[in-house]
Amino acid sequence: MKLFYRKYGEGQPVIVLHGLFGISDNWVTIGKRLAENFEVFLLDQRNHGQSPHSNTFNYYAMVDDLFEFVSDHQLVNPVIIGHSMGGKVAMKFALEYPAKVDKLIIVDMSIREYPARPTHIGIINTMLSVDFNKITSRKEVDELISKKIKNVRIKQFVLKNLYHINSTRFGWRINIQAVSDNLENVFEAVDSPYPFEKPALFVKAGLSDYIPDEDKEPIRKLFPKAEFVTIEGASHWVHAEKPDELIRVVSEFI
Repeated sequence: MKLFYRKYGEGQPVIVLHGLFGISDNWVTIGKRLAENFEVFLLDQRNHGQSPHSNTFNYYAMVDDLFEFVSDHQLVNPVIIGHSMGGKVAMKFALEYPAKVDKLIIVDMSIREYPARPTHIGIINTMLSVDFNKITSRKEVDELISKKIKNVRIKQFVLKNLYHINSTRFGWRINIQAVSDNLENVFEAVDSPYPFEKPALFVKAGLSDYIPDEDKEPIRKLFPKAEFVTIEGASHWVHAEKPDELIRVVSEFI
C-alpha cells in the first residue's frame, strides 16, 4: 500500500508513525523541529489520514506498508519513531527487518497485550454514531460528539479526522469501521524469536500507565540495548503536551 506522507528537511532519515485515531498532521510541529537536523517523514498509516483504506487492518499489513515505504524511497539506516499503535508497528518492523533500522524510538508503548480501553471504545462508538447524511457543518459534528466525549483534548483529537468529502458533505478520514472490526489486532503483544540488537529508546509519559516498571525486563529481552526515559507531567499524548521535552530526548538519543 502506498502511504501518504509529509517530508521535511535533509540528512539521516527519520520516520514517524502515529498512533490509533492519529494522523501525520499531529506530528508536524515535532517533525519540522527535527527537520533542522534530519530528513523527516511523517506517515499516515493505512486506514488513517490520507492513506488508502482497507478491510485488512493488522500489524502484518502495517509492517508490510512500512517496508514498501522504506524500499520505495530507498531509505538507508532510518531512525523509526513510533507512538502508541505506531510504536508496535515500529517494534515489529525492527524485529523483522533489523538491517533496515538504525535506531528505534518508542513513545509510550510496551510490548504487552493491552485490553481495549473504555476511551477507545467510546471514541469508536461516537464516530460511528455520526450520520453524515444529516450533517451540514463542522459545528454540528462538534456538538454531537461533545455530548459523548467530555475531554476537550480527546474531542479535538477526534475532530482532526473530520474533512470535506465535497462542497456539501463531510466524512471521517479514518476508516473507523475497519478499525472497529479489527480492534483486537491493535492491542496484541509484540514477540519475536530474535532480539533487535541495535539502540532502542522507550519514552514513558509520566502520567500514563502504558509502560509499567515490570515491563522493562521483558522489553530488554527483545531489545537488549533498550534505554528508558520518563517525561514527567505528560499523559499518553506526550507529543502534544510536552513537545519540547520529547524533541530534546529524541534528539539526544539519535
